[in-house]
Amino acid sequence: MAICQPNLDGADALFKKKQYNKAEQYIKGYLQSYPKDLEGIELLGHAYFHQEKWDEAINTYESLIEVQPKNANYQFKYGGVLALKAKSISKLRALGLIGDAKDALIKSANLDPNHIEVRWALVELYMQLPGIVGGSKTKSLKYANELQNISKVDGYLAKGYIYEYDDKLELAEKYYKMAIKEGGSLTCFQKLTDLYENEDAPEKAIANIEAAQKRHERNALHYQIGKISAEYNIQLQKGERCLKTYLKNYSLKDGVPMAWAHYRLAQIHMHQNNKLEALKYIDLALAELPEIKPFKEQKELILSL
Repeated sequence: MAICQPNLDGADALFKKKQYNKAEQYIKGYLQSYPKDLEGIELLGHAYFHQEKWDEAINTYESLIEVQPKNANYQFKYGGVLALKAKSISKLRALGLIGDAKDALIKSANLDPNHIEVRWALVELYMQLPGIVGGSKTKSLKYANELQNISKVDGYLAKGYIYEYDDKLELAEKYYKMAIKEGGSLTCFQKLTDLYENEDAPEKAIANIEAAQKRHERNALHYQIGKISAEYNIQLQKGERCLKTYLKNYSLKDGVPMAWAHYRLAQIHMHQNNKLEALKYIDLALAELPEIKPFKEQKELILSL
């Protein structure tokens, strides 16, 4: 009779279901049989990472580095969880971790000249750190340039991020537009949309989403247009039309529950002083998600018309 050998397939299935605690327990069981299996140890670190068990993840990735100190991916993951733990604790306690995080990430970048993720991590780390503890826009741009040499789209997005973080909004817009021209993914369009929303430029945001819709034809983009229309009280007919299209074509993959589209329609009708229509839509929103605070507040505003 054949004996069933333990393997990591079960862990992969649990990760896909986002059942990270169960994946952790499964991998621990596997490692009892194969304690030196590097793939299993790395997956255990992955399970800890998703549960924000930073100390456990740090110790797990550190054990991998001890075995393979020149593995760029291990150095990247070790440096990444160190940085994430540093964000979760007091600034004073974080100081010691930041230096180790930078060292590991820089080692990873030096070991693999084509590692995109670690260069993104360094771009963000150097921008977010105060200068007194090693933050540097110059170093952030250095890694953005390295990204651009590997992938133009990533380089442009990184520079857009840097200039947006630095409140150089015209430069940020320039690089996000370059990323759209070069790659044109939904991510590229979304970065520019977020920039416009953050700088209170809703007309530009809607125009950019419409450009994304022409290329990608995603139902979720209809909701985005309706949301901006409702929030800023602009292009209300277009907003209403887009939200109704979103509801008509809705599926779970669109992400935003139908209740939020009903809420946005209630906002639009309130802007137009259509009290009965606004009440109809806010009641639909509350019927689906009765505990959402903005929905309750919106109904009170409508009733006060």
